[in-house]
Amino acid sequence: MIKTLRMFLYYWLPVIIWAGFIFYLSNQPGLKSSLAWPYDFILRKGAHIVEFAVLFLLLLRALEKGHNLATKKALGWAFVLTIFYAVSDEYHQSFVAQRVASLTDVAIDSLGVLLIIWRRLRRFF
Repeated sequence: MIKTLRMFLYYWLPVIIWAGFIFYLSNQPGLKSSLAWPYDFILRKGAHIVEFAVLFLLLLRALEKGHNLATKKALGWAFVLTIFYAVSDEYHQSFVAQRVASLTDVAIDSLGVLLIIWRRLRRFF
């Protein structure tokens, strides 16, 4: 029981906190910086990449280390869960004032994840 709780706190609580942080940011109406258009756009899209890359890495850590999944299997599950959360995040934004759901943002969210997967899989080939 204690070991299970410790495993949850160490591996899964960071995932939940980070997912909550993404949810919080997505719940902000009209979230924009005070920068001019191209810089604001680059900052926001870069933030998408980083947010979901971090979520992916936290999920990968929880699955690989916390549940002893093989690396390839953990990469697959972490990918599926991260993309699912990206899709649900965009759906959530469709209900927030001054925000819209965008499949383009899901693709941008996926970019950071795919870069990490590519880097990790290079070890195997």
